[in-house]
Amino acid sequence: MKNTISHRVADFLKNFPPFNVLGQSDLETLAEEITIVYKEKDSVIFAENDEPHTYFYVVNKGAVALKKGSDKSVMDMCDEGDIFGLRPLMAQENYKMTAKAHEESILYAIPINIFKPYAQKNIAVGNFLIESFASNTRNPYSKSHRGKLYDEVPEINPVAPNTHVLDLQSVQYSKKLVTCTATTSAKTIAKRMTEKKVGAMLVVRDKMPIGIITDKDLRNNIVTGKYPITTKAKEIMVSPVITYNKHLTITQAQMAMMKSNISHLCITKDGTPNSKAIGILSKHDVMVALGNNPAVLIKAINRAKKIKSIKQIRKSITHLLQDYLDQNIPIKLTTKIISELNDACVKQIIKLSLEEMPTKPPVKFAWLALGSQGRSEQLLQTDQDNAMVFENVPEDKLIETTDYFLKLSKLINKGLFEIGYDYCPAEMMASNPNWCLSLDEWKKTISHWIINPGTDEVLLSSIFFDYNITYGDVNLVNELSEHIFETTKKYPIFYLHLASGALQNPSPTGFFRQVLVEEDGEHKDTFDLKRRALMPLTDAARVLILSHSVKSINSTAERFEKLAELEPNNEEIFMACSYATRALLKFRTKQGLLHNDSGRYIAIDKLTKEERIKLKRTFKTIKEIQELVSVRFKVSNLLR
Repeated sequence: MKNTISHRVADFLKNFPPFNVLGQSDLETLAEEITIVYKEKDSVIFAENDEPHTYFYVVNKGAVALKKGSDKSVMDMCDEGDIFGLRPLMAQENYKMTAKAHEESILYAIPINIFKPYAQKNIAVGNFLIESFASNTRNPYSKSHRGKLYDEVPEINPVAPNTHVLDLQSVQYSKKLVTCTATTSAKTIAKRMTEKKVGAMLVVRDKMPIGIITDKDLRNNIVTGKYPITTKAKEIMVSPVITYNKHLTITQAQMAMMKSNISHLCITKDGTPNSKAIGILSKHDVMVALGNNPAVLIKAINRAKKIKSIKQIRKSITHLLQDYLDQNIPIKLTTKIISELNDACVKQIIKLSLEEMPTKPPVKFAWLALGSQGRSEQLLQTDQDNAMVFENVPEDKLIETTDYFLKLSKLINKGLFEIGYDYCPAEMMASNPNWCLSLDEWKKTISHWIINPGTDEVLLSSIFFDYNITYGDVNLVNELSEHIFETTKKYPIFYLHLASGALQNPSPTGFFRQVLVEEDGEHKDTFDLKRRALMPLTDAARVLILSHSVKSINSTAERFEKLAELEPNNEEIFMACSYATRALLKFRTKQGLLHNDSGRYIAIDKLTKEERIKLKRTFKTIKEIQELVSVRFKVSNLLR
């Protein structure tokens, strides 16, 4: 007889992570061990410093407040499907918070000793629990909590700097097998290959591959008259078949085909000829896969003679980005590769634009990418932010030289628009005379921003100071960087204003940590991921790294990593910020690709429980880094 209560428990849990990745039988077995707990409003589940329970908890109905400190401030609010009380599972320590029923609640108490084997066996379950725990411990890679769930925590194997990305990409093979037996005639084989429009026929016995016949084999053996058309497959097939498992990469496929001088590989269940054939891979499949390979794309970009060719390549870059996200390639590596490809597109447009100009540039120049592209964080195509700096010239040559570079900049901006980068609504582009200046003019402009840090000046400098050279003379850019560092040292009050600007973006959450959404306008009831989550981290990293006079590190995540190295006492919060930045960037990119937009505005109610938790775990980090910036630069002094 079925235990109807445990079945109801299992049916509830399967709707929420991480239980949704467990098999039905595992869920039902686990559900039989779960205790149902009823709590009246304001009753305590466990108190701060209590010894750990033998359970962790899932909210079935109601809400549970997690409170901390003598003032019992609410740190989090758990509602239906939320997990809490994970500390006994992660670390044998007393509770660091008080869990109190915010309203009448029903909880599922899950025995830790029963559940732990599931988490150790299923990496997806374990990782989710670590991330959930991390939302209350700030950093999922925190040294003090690493390794508490697994007996041996598997290290993520980072891709070595010289490892080619081809090694990471799984090739797509055909799952629609066309097969025959060893006694099938060549005539029948040729007819079926023509009907199915395939270039090879797999010869099988008990669904296992024993040979293969390709178009080439039919030409060499039948068309030439070497064998009659009634010849059986076993007489002309190539055997043994070269087999691999479904995780075959592009590089492995290329090497196998070249080594054996063949055009097809067979995919089997375990990668050997002694298991069921599940697919076939042709040389054509490999070539198609190579079309989305960064090395091939770079070559195609550099060979492009027309802007419309680059536009087509941009589509392949977007497909590559989607593939990397689908394969869960680390966002750090993904960002570097996509940024390099984007930069290559810009460089080629600059080269094509230079060819359109009637004369060569009169002096040396540099094209600067600003904003997210300058930080190498522009995975999706958004609007343009760029600037031009050119070598100093005598006063009587300045107007003429400026005119040349404005015309060049207009061509470049137009080319970028044609491949998908919208014009900047605020005209912060090199085609604007205010953003196309000589080195001395830029120094004068930047000095004005730093010495007179009004609202506009702080905003302009926050955009410009993330610049990165895309094309041209690096010495011009280095001299500009040195000028910025020298001037800010002379006028340290600028840090205070820049820090104040960094704190202007509103918090991601409000009372009881509910996610704050836009209250009106076109994006009403959506969450502004850029303004409320990414920008606070970006702005904080900028002012902190500038105060250390560190140049040539523009990526927000890498800036925080450098700060962790420079300030070991703040290592944990800075590394948490680095992690949060990459997590949010990945989240925005996925949302943008899913909805074919910038990914900036998110409909919270359309997110899964797991997606909401992933967002939530970054918000505490944002609050803490803003507090650090406020204290470090004494921002409150501006209000006195």
